Formats: sequence, C-alpha cells, structure tokens
Amino acid sequence: MYSKIAYKNVKKSFKDYSIYFLTLTLAVCIFYSFNSIESQNAMMEMNKSGKEYVQILTTIISYASVFVAFILGSLILYANNFLIKKRNKELGIYMTLGMSKNKISKILILETLIVGALSLISGLIIGFIVSQGLSVVVSKLFDFQMTSYAFIISAPAIIKTILYFGIMFILVMIFNSFVISKYKIIDLLTVGRKTEEIKFKNPIIYLITFILCVISLGTAYKWALDLGLMGIKESKFLVCIGLGIVGTILFFFSLAGFILYVVKKNNKVYFKGLNIFIVKQINSKVNTNFLSMSVICLMLFLTIGMLSTGLSFKEALESGLKGSTPYDASAYMYVSPEDKARDIEKSLQLIGIKFDKDDKVAYFNEYKDDKKIKDVITTSKDIKNSESLVYYVKVSDYNKLRELNNEKPINLKENEVLITSNFSRLIPSIEKYMKDNDTIKLDNKTYNIKNNKVIEDNLKTDFMQNNMLTLIVSDDVCNNKELTSSNVNVNFANKDKEKRETEFSDKIYFYKTPDTDYDKIGFVMGNNRTEIYEGNKGTTTVVLFLGIYIGIVFLISSMAVLALQQLSEASDSISRYKSLKKLGANTKSINKTIFVQTLIYFSIPVVLAVIHSVVGIKIANEFISMYNQPDIGSTSLVTAGIFMIVYVIYFYITYSGYKNIVKNNI
Repeated sequence: MYSKIAYKNVKKSFKDYSIYFLTLTLAVCIFYSFNSIESQNAMMEMNKSGKEYVQILTTIISYASVFVAFILGSLILYANNFLIKKRNKELGIYMTLGMSKNKISKILILETLIVGALSLISGLIIGFIVSQGLSVVVSKLFDFQMTSYAFIISAPAIIKTILYFGIMFILVMIFNSFVISKYKIIDLLTVGRKTEEIKFKNPIIYLITFILCVISLGTAYKWALDLGLMGIKESKFLVCIGLGIVGTILFFFSLAGFILYVVKKNNKVYFKGLNIFIVKQINSKVNTNFLSMSVICLMLFLTIGMLSTGLSFKEALESGLKGSTPYDASAYMYVSPEDKARDIEKSLQLIGIKFDKDDKVAYFNEYKDDKKIKDVITTSKDIKNSESLVYYVKVSDYNKLRELNNEKPINLKENEVLITSNFSRLIPSIEKYMKDNDTIKLDNKTYNIKNNKVIEDNLKTDFMQNNMLTLIVSDDVCNNKELTSSNVNVNFANKDKEKRETEFSDKIYFYKTPDTDYDKIGFVMGNNRTEIYEGNKGTTTVVLFLGIYIGIVFLISSMAVLALQQLSEASDSISRYKSLKKLGANTKSINKTIFVQTLIYFSIPVVLAVIHSVVGIKIANEFISMYNQPDIGSTSLVTAGIFMIVYVIYFYITYSGYKNIVKNNI
C-alpha cells in the first residue's frame, strides 16, 4: 500500500520533482564520467606507455570526488528540504486522517528510493555516453593518439557512484524521518500563513551597507590587481580575498532594500503594470537568501574563472614550450664570488657526464652588474618586472649557441650590442624603446643597438620562456661584470636521443647525496626537452581536468539552488497571487511577473560573478603571460557556451515549474 502511495505521489508531483530529478541525473552522470576515466581505453593505453601522470590524474580525481560528493550531498539535502517544505500541508492532512509519523516517514523513504533509483539509472545511462566523449577529450588534452577505440563501461566507477549516492540517499531518509518526527499538525497546516521576510524599514541601513560593499569590493579589486598571482604568499592577498567575500555578502544584503529605495523614487517605473508586486517579491526573497546568494555568486565566479583560464593557461604553456626548449638538454650552475666551483664543464666531468663526438655542445657564461631593466630600457618603468636585473653574454659564447642551431655567427663591434628577450610582458616596452632609440647606455658609455627587432631567444632549455633581458656584448665588456651562472646546452646525436636526454638528467639528479662535496662539484641543475614537454603536458592537463570537474559541479549546484529557491518562493507566495487574481490581473500579466522576477533572481548573482571574473581573469592572464601571451577569446566563448546551456535549461524548468505551481493553486 505504502509503495503505491509513494509511486502515485512521485508520478503526481513529477513536475515539482523535475529540478530535483534533473540535478540528481546530472550529478550522477558527471560523477560517473569523471571517475570512469581510468578505465577508458585512452587512459589504459597511456598507462601502458608509462605515462606517470595517468596515475596522478586518477588519484587526484578520487580525492576530488570526496569533495564533490560532499557538495552534491549538501545540494541533495537542500533540494529534499525544499520538497518537504512544499508538501507540509499534504503531510498535515495525512496526520489529520490518523496516519502516524512512522508511516509518513516510510512513504517518504519509498519516494526517495524511487526518485533515487530513477536518477541513478538515467544518470548512469547518460554517463556511459558522456564518458566515451570525455575519453576522447582526455586523449586530445594529453596529445595521445589511440590505436583503437572500444566502448567501455567501468564497473568500479558504477560501484563507486552507487556507493556514494547510496550514502547520500540514506542521509536524506534519516533527515526526512528526523524532520517528520519534529512536526506538529498545527505547524504543518498553518505554514502557508508564516513568512520568512526580514524587513528593515530604515533605508539608511541599506545605503550604508551598499557604500561599505562598494568600498570593500573596490579595495579588493585594486589590491588583487596590484599584487597579482605572484603575491599570493603575502598576507595582504588573504585580506584581499576576505574583503571580496565580505563585499559580496554586503552586496546581497543591501541589494533588496537599495533597489526598492531607488525604484520607489521613480514613480513611472514603480507604478507601471505589476512592477510594485515584482519589486516586493524580489525584495522579500533576496532579503531572506542573501547568504546563499553570496555563496552562489562566489561559486559561479570560481566556475567561470576555472573554465575560462584553465584552457588558455594550458595553451599558453604548451605553445611557449617550443620557445623555451631550443636545445635537447641544458645544465646550469648559479655561482657567487665566494663559490669555488665556477666552471660547469669541470663539474659535469666530476659528476661523470660525457658527450659523444657527434654531440653538439656549447658552454657559455652569464654575467650581471647592478643595472636593472628600468635603468636600461626607460620605457619599461611601469612594468612589474622592470626591477629585475639585466644579464650579459659574450658574443663569442652567443655564437656557440647559434652554431648549435645551425645559424651563422654574428660579428659585433666593441660599441655594439644585441638585445634579446622573450618575456611577453616586457617585449612591447623594449620594442618601443628600440623604435625611438638606436643606442643604449651602459657604464656611462653609449652602445649602438645592432638588431632592429628583439631577438626572442631562450638561452637554455627551461620550463618557461624566462629571458627577461639579456644583452649580447663584445667579450671585453664582461671583464668587469660579475659571473652569475655557468651553463651548457647540448643537442644529442640522433641515435637514442630521448634515452641520452634521460640519462643526462638522471646523472644530474642522482649525484646529489648527503656525501656530495658541493664546494668541489657545485650545485648543478639540468633539464631536457622531453622531460619538460611531458611534465608540462601532464601537470597542465591534470589541473585543467580537475578545474573542469569541480567547475561543472559548482555550476550545476548554483543553478539548482537558485531554481529551488524560486520554486520555494512560488509555494510561499500563493496567497499573494490569489490576491492579484482577485484584483483583476489576468493570466498573461501574472506569467509576465513570474518571468521577470525569475530572470532577475537568476541574473543578479551571475552579473556580480561576471564582474568578479573580469578582475580574476585579468590577474590570471598577467600570470599566464609570463609563459606566453594567452588566447582568452576562444576559451571564454567555450565557457560562455557551457554556462548558457546550463543556465537556460535551469531557467526554463524553473519558470515553467513556478508558473504551474501558481496556475494550479489560484
């Protein structure tokens, strides 16, 4: 009998359950898809090929899934609470007819099981399809060519999904039983007469709060832009984040009263049509839910930020690798005046590194003095990195590097210099200087700039393009400069090139033991091209994949909470719509008020999240530009597309559900 009642209730209330069902289905789909990655054909092939980052990705996804499960579990409990509140009168009638609380709890448990089973089945079916596409995306991100394709269903991911969501549904059942045990018939039957609205009659409170909000957010934006991501370790950065959160909360706290105050001052807007009713409705709901709207706004900000900058960060890093790895391998040793080991050639011999006669090897030194970039390139004073030092390389050493790349040597007179840099944020300033000047001043002596354009060289193979400003000078100029590093670049002979690269790096890594005599050998560091490509590709893809996973979960959770709050508003506002109907408002006008207030309610947190994101993306882009100039346009379009699809789906279902609730009750 109870199962029949539960089934009929679910069937009858399917429109009310639509948001709940959609959210559960999407949650199951996403959870399964991302957790099935390790079982997909592409990942299995990569794992066989010895790609270490495959195991790293699956491990991180496993840990992230615990966090995602917590978010989704909280969302399911929130959604379930909405459904229970919406049915208070129905439950009150059950009690009035003599049904015990235990029997009501049993019905709710059965309803939860039905909805849970349906969402699990539908979510897994969609997940089976989505996971195949995700497998292809992963192989593209890792730049891995699959030898074959097979449709794979991951049994471990199915078990994990059922286990996690099973625990969530058990918690929902316990929650429902607890809530029902606390209910009284009088509370259930009179709940519609209660209101959650919080009112502050004095508009000055809202005005002061809004001003504080503007000050908090303005200060947070300015400090964030000044510090950038490089200042993340500074205490001021934490204060900046705190001000941003406080400013967001103050915005939503003051919003309702501030808008009401402003709109009231404009009689043409306030008294037009049913605008009075719409403003009051928005005022009531924002006033009540300002904390949850603040959280939603911050979650949307993180979603937009992670999705839009993640792809551009990966693309910028990988496109910059070609410029940062001009040689098969490099080794370098930073030195100071008191160091005994100052020649990397001798240090490599002591470590046991030998080169074949067919290998191309070039040793070179870098020098410095007290000159900063802003002292030499005067147009760079406003650039953050203008405080960095200028480095010098002898033209004889530079010609050795050119020979490695089969380039002709350069003849440089005593009064000539070459300007090299591949730091994207600095190059425009250098080019402007070179356009306006054909000389440069060093040590009170004027030198002619030989090159017309900046030579965008990385002087050694490294993880990023980090040549801020290096001047190629005649050998004599470096006689009075301080030696700062001894370096070597190598292009191995074609035979077993990758193996030779690995052996080169391994010897440099493994010579460092507790017994190493660093005074004699020095502290040598080294990189090889293959290692850098593999490391960058693995790291960026893992971070991007994790960002997409959490970003989509945040997006769905935010939209679901907004939808549920609006549907809750519909149930709480039935008496108001009945009054509108009695006053002569037609169905078209009522539907228009529902559409406008739903649109405004959905848009407010999105608008502030977008404003936050503009600042966040600007900061992220400045950081990414250290590696290469990012293309944020295409990734922003992809993010906007994903965002709009989810937004429109939830908005339409919410609007339709709200309209049906009002239609069926007035």
